[in-house]
Amino acid sequence: MELTELRDKIDVIDEQIVKLYEERMDVCAQVAQYKIENGKKVFDRSREEEKIRKIQGMTHNDFNRHGITELFEQIMSMSRKLQYQLLPTDGVWGKMPFSAVTELDTKKARVVFQGAEGAYSQAAMETYFGDQIRSFHVDTFREAMESIEEGSADFAVLPIENSTAGVVSEIYDLLVEFENYIVGEQIIRIEHCLLGLPGTKLDDIKRVYSHPQSLMQSARFLKEHSLWQQISMRNNAFAAQKVAEDKDPAQAAIASEYAAKVYGLEVLQQRVNQSSSNSTRFIIVTNQKIFRENAQKVSICFEVPHESGSLYHMLSHFIYNNLNMTKIESRPIEDRSWEYRFFIDFDGNLSDGAVKNALRGLREEARNMKILGNY
Repeated sequence: MELTELRDKIDVIDEQIVKLYEERMDVCAQVAQYKIENGKKVFDRSREEEKIRKIQGMTHNDFNRHGITELFEQIMSMSRKLQYQLLPTDGVWGKMPFSAVTELDTKKARVVFQGAEGAYSQAAMETYFGDQIRSFHVDTFREAMESIEEGSADFAVLPIENSTAGVVSEIYDLLVEFENYIVGEQIIRIEHCLLGLPGTKLDDIKRVYSHPQSLMQSARFLKEHSLWQQISMRNNAFAAQKVAEDKDPAQAAIASEYAAKVYGLEVLQQRVNQSSSNSTRFIIVTNQKIFRENAQKVSICFEVPHESGSLYHMLSHFIYNNLNMTKIESRPIEDRSWEYRFFIDFDGNLSDGAVKNALRGLREEARNMKILGNY
């Protein structure tokens, strides 16, 4: 046959495929109606596994067996999404375990941040809540999460991502461990300075203290002073505090100009971080399942079966509900080698129908899906 004839033949087959696909979707809609009326779940894993085994037996070689498996996995995935979208038309919305509020109640709130006076977390807190907010600070991120869980604080301010150094992985793990939820975020510009005792010269310095990420963000500057010992601290403000208390001219800290004022240190050099656009995103966390009515971002996490295509099927829920996914991160699952938990941010509000549809599908098909917040 000529190429044109072969293509014509494919066109005829494709028309038949489209017709059969639409017929299948019509039947799926009837299946959805039956499930709604009889209170059955959309996702029937055992039925789909049985179906895959059956269609695999209809093929005649390994290549076709693999291809038909992938094709029917997609067809069944699309069928489920159609059924999820039909649920609301019959009034089956499902209750979202979060309550909408007009504004966060911050008038009498108490806020906790990690670090010491002069920390970037304090600057983020005051930018978000105002400088008259009641607050206190703790040494670790875990203590901050514990403070809001037990009720000694109403909100916590925690760094979750830096534009240069990446994510703060401990925060992701703590969001899974604790029943605390994100209700806001604040991005602040980061300008690291080299701080020392008044009168200190660069030639005097032998040791530099700072948070590991701040050391990483200042790597280019520190490379020029390769003889300096770099020592990690839990927080930049702790580093500044140590330099001030030890009164050792051989010590310096990388922290903010604000920290220099708090601890009476001298700014030996400004803007030691290599990126002029360096920023850190902080999240505002509480122990209440609430979200503001005008919230625009949803954060979730989930686990997937350790098998080919499982993550793709989860992400397709955003595609079929026209939701814009803005971020994805992964973290190892403890005691399960080479298995991961995925963290996703996407545009939307928990009151939106499309968001509810996507979350309904994810909750049925993923493992341990958790809504981390809407903000």
